Formats: sequence, structure tokens, C-alpha cells
Amino acid sequence: MKFTAKEIADHLGGEVVGNPDVVLTDFSSIEKGREGALSFLSNMQYESYLYSTKSSAVLVNHDFEPSQEVTTTLIKVPNAYTALAELLKLRNEAEEKPMGISSLAYVDPTAVIGEGVYIGPFSYIGRDSVIGDGVRIWPNVFVGGRVTIGEGSRLYSMAVICDHTEVGRRCVIHSGAVIGGDGFGFAPDADGYHKIPQTGRVVLEDDVEIGANACIDRAVMDATVIRKGAKIDNLVQIAHNCEVEEHTAIAAQSGIAGSTTIGAWNVLAGQVGIAGHLKTAPHVTFAAKTGVLSDIKEPNTVWFGYPAQPHIKAMKASAKFVQLPEMDRELYQLKSEIEQLKEELNQLKAEHHGK
Repeated sequence: MKFTAKEIADHLGGEVVGNPDVVLTDFSSIEKGREGALSFLSNMQYESYLYSTKSSAVLVNHDFEPSQEVTTTLIKVPNAYTALAELLKLRNEAEEKPMGISSLAYVDPTAVIGEGVYIGPFSYIGRDSVIGDGVRIWPNVFVGGRVTIGEGSRLYSMAVICDHTEVGRRCVIHSGAVIGGDGFGFAPDADGYHKIPQTGRVVLEDDVEIGANACIDRAVMDATVIRKGAKIDNLVQIAHNCEVEEHTAIAAQSGIAGSTTIGAWNVLAGQVGIAGHLKTAPHVTFAAKTGVLSDIKEPNTVWFGYPAQPHIKAMKASAKFVQLPEMDRELYQLKSEIEQLKEELNQLKAEHHGK
């Protein structure tokens, strides 16, 4: 990477405040900036670093106005965060990438391989699978039979794509993820648990990203579906026959039980648990460790706690909860005072009757 601030601004449709000819060769966080690096500022919590950073240029939002003197060059763009994402993507695309099929990989003779595909050593491509143009499969990836991988997708080492799975275009599947493993389905009777064969599949639509060691189980019948643009973090479990609607983001260690539908543009923070056979409305946010036991029907809402409650109500309840020890002490004192008053009252009654 070697660009001037002006070249970057022209590409992003922005403007330069400072030296347009400063040369940028790398990226750095604003707090750890160094000469030649490009940083960004989108969260004003980090604004103080702008005035001391050693970065040669900083991406900022077009309406940002510094409150102190700035010695670095500013590149003003409509959205600094998305601009950074675009530049990082361009850098990755410019890097040299391996091409072709390794002689140490196994590709079934019935598989169809597109143009410009990379398949690394010790990867396995099963029978009747279709690998689209420009797909990159790093070493030690398993792709089962009758799998479809859309063009431009990336599968990192140790990813497992089980039989009959459909992966859309430009998807990213990180190391250790298992897509299409059996769902947790057992029929109990007096003799124990009898496994229910999972005969369905998993469908990942376009632009889905699956984090490391996440698991998405195949359906009993039909399909477990992750809609376009959904982003799933590391160590997430999505059970059989679930449907995650478009552009939903699910953070690490969350779990969704079977046959639940998560609405579009939902956000699940870390360690959220959602019970089975439920539905959530669009544009719902679940705070960390929320436990959802019933349908969420109201869109544009925030939920927290176990069981899930509207965020403000849950926060009020949490505030009361931390006061319980003091309230308990006050209640004990009141009970003691009431008992003392009862004794005094009984004594007065006895004295009155004795007269």
C-alpha cells in the first residue's frame, strides 16, 4: 500500500484538510499511530488521541470539527468507519493470493470447479459439489457431497461444510465452523432417546459471515436458513430449522434453539439465549446475557435480563435488586421495632386491666 492523502480522498469522495501529498503506507489505530500510517476516528470517545497521534493522516466524518489544534492531516469522508472498511478490503484484494488446486487436495471427479478457484493442501471436495468462480478454500477444509459454494466465497482452514449445504456468494466461513452438522433431535421413550435423522440442509444466502467454531445445524426436514448479510460471531450455536433473517448480527456465545425465527436487523449481544419455536420482530436488540422465553412482537425495541424484559424496566429492576441487602436490613429493623411496640402495647393493656 502506498497512496497520498489526496488519492485516498478522491477514491472515497472526501476532502483533505492538511497536506494532500503526505504518503500513507499502512494502517494503525489512532491511539497507536505512527508515521506513514492512516488512522480513523468515528467514536468520539477517542477524540483526545487525535491531538497527539503520530499517524500521518486520520479519516474523520465530514461534519467533524476539532476542538483543538490538529497537527496531522484529516481526510473528511461521509462515514469514516465504512471508509476504513472499504480501504482495508482494497488492501486485502491487492495482496498476492495463491491460485489453483493443490496436488495434495482431493477433489471428487464429479465435482464442478469454477474459474480462478484456490483449493489448498489436504482439503476435500465431495461428490457432485459445485464450487463457484473465485472461491478460496484454505488448507484442511472439508466440503461434503452435493454442496454449492457461491462465487467469491472464502473458507478458512478446518471449516467443515457438510452434505447438501448451500453457501451463497461472497460468504466468509472462518476456521473451525461446522455448517450442516446434525441437529439435536431425539425422541424419548421408556427405553431412552432415539435419534431423529436430520435429513434437511443449511442455506447461507449471499454475504453471510460465520465466525470461528460457530455451528449451524441442518434441518430435520426442509432447511435451516441464514438470510443475506447476516453476521454470526465465534462460538455461536444455531439449532435445526432456525431462520435468521437478513442483516442480523449475533455476537459470541449466543445460542438459538430449534425452529426459532430471528427477525431482520436484530442484534444479539454476547451470550444471549433464545428458546425454541419463537419469533422476534425486526430491528430488535437483545443486551448481553438476555434469556428470551417468548415471542418478541414489538419492532425497534431493546430487551434485557432473564426472562427478557424491556430494557428500561429491566434496568429499574436491576437497580432495585442491588438495594435488596439494605432493604432487608431496614425490613428487619422495622419488624424489630414493631415487635417492641407490640410488647409495650400489651404491657399498657395489662396495666389498664389491672386497675
